[in-house]
Amino acid sequence: MVVLLLGGAATSNRGSGGTSTEPADQIRADQWHLRYLRSSYANTISRGDGVIVAVPDTGVAPHPDLRSNLLAGTSIIPGVPGDGRSDENSHGTAMAGLIAAHGQLHDKGALGIAPGARILPIKTSDAENIGQPDDLAAGINFAISQHADVISISSSGATSPELVRAIRNAIAADIVIVAAAGNSPEDSYVGYPATEDGVIAVGGTDRNGQHAAISVSGPEVDVVAPAVDIYSTSFGGKYSKGTGTSSATAIVAGAAALIRSKYPHLPAEEVAHRLTATAVDKGPPGRDDQYGYGVIDLVAALTADVPPLGFESTGVTAPAPTAAAPRSGGDDGTVRGFATLGVLLAAGGGYLIWRRRRRADDPPPRESR
Repeated sequence: MVVLLLGGAATSNRGSGGTSTEPADQIRADQWHLRYLRSSYANTISRGDGVIVAVPDTGVAPHPDLRSNLLAGTSIIPGVPGDGRSDENSHGTAMAGLIAAHGQLHDKGALGIAPGARILPIKTSDAENIGQPDDLAAGINFAISQHADVISISSSGATSPELVRAIRNAIAADIVIVAAAGNSPEDSYVGYPATEDGVIAVGGTDRNGQHAAISVSGPEVDVVAPAVDIYSTSFGGKYSKGTGTSSATAIVAGAAALIRSKYPHLPAEEVAHRLTATAVDKGPPGRDDQYGYGVIDLVAALTADVPPLGFESTGVTAPAPTAAAPRSGGDDGTVRGFATLGVLLAAGGGYLIWRRRRRADDPPPRESR
C-alpha cells in the first residue's frame, strides 16, 4: 500500500516533536522564530487579512489561540465524517497555529505569522499521521472549490496521477502552493509535491539560521525557514514543540498569506518570486541545494522593490532598516499587477511561468546579513 507520510512536527511520525506543557503566558516567549523573522514588524504592514490558507493535514482542533480564524472545512478520510475541525494527532493544529494563530489578550498564547488570515482545515491524514496520495488530491480539489489563496502542504512522499492533476489544477487556479522538502534520515531526497514546478519547496534552518540537520537538500529547494524547536498550538488547548520541514513550510505559507493580503492582485508566481527574490542568501553565494535562494525575509518580501518575473534589472532593492512601515492595503499590488499584465500584453500576450531555478544571467540574490 502506498502511503503519504507527513513530516516533522508535534506528535508526528516524521521528524521529532511532542506536546508541550508550556502555559499560555510563556508560549510566546518560546516562539523564537517570530523574533528571528521580525514578524511583529511585518504585521504592522500586513496581517494576512482576507486570505484563506487551506491546510490538508490531520485536521485542526479549535484551539483558543486559533479558533476565531478557523473556518469549517471537510474530512476526506473514508469513514471519518466532519468539517475538519478536529485533530487526534496534533500535526494539523500545530501547522495551522504557525500560519494564523491569533493568540490571546496581553500577549498570551501562540501567534502565527499571519494572524489575520483564516484557516480552511481539511482532514486528509488519520490519527497516525498517515494518508493516501489520492486523499490529499481530494483535499486540494476541495481547497480549489473553496477559493483558497494559499495551500500549505506539510508533507513529502509518494504521489499518484490524481495528486499530480490536483496540484497542477491548483497552480492553474492561481493558488500559492507551499510544500515541505522532507526530513532526514527518513527522506534522502526532496519528495512530492515539493518537486512539482510551481510549488514552493521549503527546507529548514536552526536557531542560528544555519541548515538544519533534519532538512533534506536538493536542487528543488526554493527557500528555507526556521524548523528547529518550533512552538505552536496543539489539540486539547495544549501547545506543541516540533522540529522538521513541516514547521518551516507552515511558516512560509504564513509569509505567502501576508503577501497575498498586501498585494491582492499579485499572481501566485509573483508571490513566490517575492519570497525567493528577497530571501537572505546563505551558504555558497547564490542558490544552493541546502538553502535554495535563502532564508525568507518577511519585511523585505512585503516592502522591497521587486521587478516582475522576466523583467528583472540589476536586482532587488531592499528597504532600509530604518524605513517607516508602508501602509497596508494592497494599492501597490494592484498597480504592480496591472503593470505586469500591461507589459505582457504589449509583448504579444506572452505567458510567464515561475521558474524554480534562475538563469545564469539573472540578478544575484540578496547577501547574507
